[in-house]
Amino acid sequence: MKTLLKLEELAELLVATVVFAHLPFAWWWLPALFLLPDLSMMGYLAGPRAGAASYNLLHHKALALAVGVLGWWLGQPLLLLAGTVLLFHSAFDRLLGYGLKYGTNFQSTHLGAIGKAA
Repeated sequence: MKTLLKLEELAELLVATVVFAHLPFAWWWLPALFLLPDLSMMGYLAGPRAGAASYNLLHHKALALAVGVLGWWLGQPLLLLAGTVLLFHSAFDRLLGYGLKYGTNFQSTHLGAIGKAA
């Protein structure tokens, strides 16, 4: 099952790459914006529950798809770019085993423990 889940994440990563390739932005935009969703970890400065909430918001694929579809529907390439970057980043994180966070601590994810807790 773990292999199947990783293949699914890889497929989402490739879909995001294909969508990005059709956007009117230079190739370097994707790697330049790649870590931007991780700024949500600053929520952990307010505690583990706030950190988990902010992290999960920007790493949730439904948000990525909603922003991307809204950008496509409105004809706004920047919104489509934002949704694509969010999807690419989230799929890449999950491919590496980083899941959505529980409010207890950063190492507790829906995919299991990460870091020293693993």
